Amino acid sequence: MRSLQPRSWKRWTAQIGILLGVAYLLSFVVLLLLEDFLLYHPVSAADDWRAPPNRLAALKDVELLANGKRFHAWWSAPDDWDTRKGAVLFCHGNGGNVSWWGRVIEDWHEHRSEAFLIFDYPGYGKSEGQPSEGGCYATGSAAYTWITETQQVPGEKVLLVGQSLGTGVATQLALDCRHRALVLISPFTSMPDMATEKLPMFPGRWFIHNHYDNLGRIRQCHRPLLVVHGMADELVPIEQGERLFAAANPPKKFLPLDGVGHRVKLDDRFFRTLEALLDEEPSSN
Repeated sequence: MRSLQPRSWKRWTAQIGILLGVAYLLSFVVLLLLEDFLLYHPVSAADDWRAPPNRLAALKDVELLANGKRFHAWWSAPDDWDTRKGAVLFCHGNGGNVSWWGRVIEDWHEHRSEAFLIFDYPGYGKSEGQPSEGGCYATGSAAYTWITETQQVPGEKVLLVGQSLGTGVATQLALDCRHRALVLISPFTSMPDMATEKLPMFPGRWFIHNHYDNLGRIRQCHRPLLVVHGMADELVPIEQGERLFAAANPPKKFLPLDGVGHRVKLDDRFFRTLEALLDEEPSSN
């Protein structure tokens, strides 16, 4: 059998290179087209809706309006609650719906006296529409307005809490709205940073349309901040939480949780650290 001539080798190598290049570009284009599918994991109420825990008998359904669409939220206030005790606005992660977060409301009421509002993004649970960065911000803003206008809670009595994807919504709200403190649980620096972290072989950070620029925004926030991050977080490296904390203005606290992954349970350590932060807060906005 005759060996390939040098020119044949060059032609064969060029053809392989072209095929690999085309495959790379096609893979990248497919990932860009699937960006929202990969980021948002909504579960409709028709597909999975979980009854609230028995201890949340006073939980109320709330309907919000944003961008001409209806959005659903849960409101839970202790029996002895009044506006002076404040409220929590909780921005949940990218999966499920509000009914999956009943235990978080229970945990909060076991430790603190604020009322609690958790809302669904577009396309989640009983909310209309399709999820998007702008849509998530709009629902967050509508939820904040409901707390401060309908429930008459002063802005400086509202705790903004975000978990995972919700940290992007909570951080945006912290720029736009008066609040008592900002709490970020399992936060990321930005979606472009996450794209680079997960798929370093692609230049996704320059092309994706969901940004959630927590790092850029945190530098402009001047209210108390608590960052909570599991040291064994398999989804968002704790280094991203550390970068956010380093860039933030005081007063601030960082709570690393040894042996904890991405889904953080709100336990005694969390509430003790939050209480210590709030004890240090300035007397006025």
